[in-house]
Amino acid sequence: MTRKGPLAINYEALWQEGMKDWHGHMPVRMVDDQLEEQFWAQSVARKKIGYTDPYAAKIFQELQKHIEPQHSVVEIGPGWGNYTFPLAERVDKLTCVDSSESILQYLQQYIPSQHVSYVHAKWEQLAENDIEPHDIVLGINCFYRMYEIKNALYHMNRLAKKRAIIGMTTGPIQPHYEYLYEKYGYAIKYPRRDYIEFLNLLYEMDIYADCQIIPLERVYEYNSYEQLVTTQSKKILSTDFQQAHVEESLAPFIEEKNGRYYYRHDFHAALVSWQPK
Repeated sequence: MTRKGPLAINYEALWQEGMKDWHGHMPVRMVDDQLEEQFWAQSVARKKIGYTDPYAAKIFQELQKHIEPQHSVVEIGPGWGNYTFPLAERVDKLTCVDSSESILQYLQQYIPSQHVSYVHAKWEQLAENDIEPHDIVLGINCFYRMYEIKNALYHMNRLAKKRAIIGMTTGPIQPHYEYLYEKYGYAIKYPRRDYIEFLNLLYEMDIYADCQIIPLERVYEYNSYEQLVTTQSKKILSTDFQQAHVEESLAPFIEEKNGRYYYRHDFHAALVSWQPK
């Protein structure tokens, strides 16, 4: 069911518009499968064996409250395994679905368990019989290239027997960007999509989802001050910004130890979940 009426909003169109960059163009990685595959091949080649992002552990603590050891689980877009590694240790059956062959080969190399299977497919383009229903269907930070987002949500609802779960890290943006915007008026690449879109899309599908917000912390580490300043300037859209302004904005958030530089960032994750209908 899709809601209709004078106040109806096409949330899928808003999602698709949000996929474009701040110049109104679709980024090449969004539409070029070969370039996306190249990105993931390079990413896993640089990864330490079994390495996961430290902040993901806190998300998994909350995620596992919905998952019992006897459950079967589908994980959409596992990436380098932030949740795949702990899921493989927890559940009886795990199916990983990803559009990247490099990702699936990486995970299969380090998680060769008999109860874990791998499906090479684009989730939003699944055929009706590609995957059997599982108790839990989840995806964390994996929807960024899914243009037909309603199809993606439809498949989650269709294949989840007990619960469907979407996870997405969210703001606030690193605080020095707020400073640059407020004091100097620089245009900033604020996120164009966020977890609230999922709540709206599901509402449009007559699904009333729950939402849990999880506070997180991430520490960025840099080998040099120059690397710090360069990396933390990438979200400035203005082409005429001054480096001195960036350095000024960063100063309150930097810690230097033994020639290395650290930047701590408080942000959040959202878990949007629902019982399938």
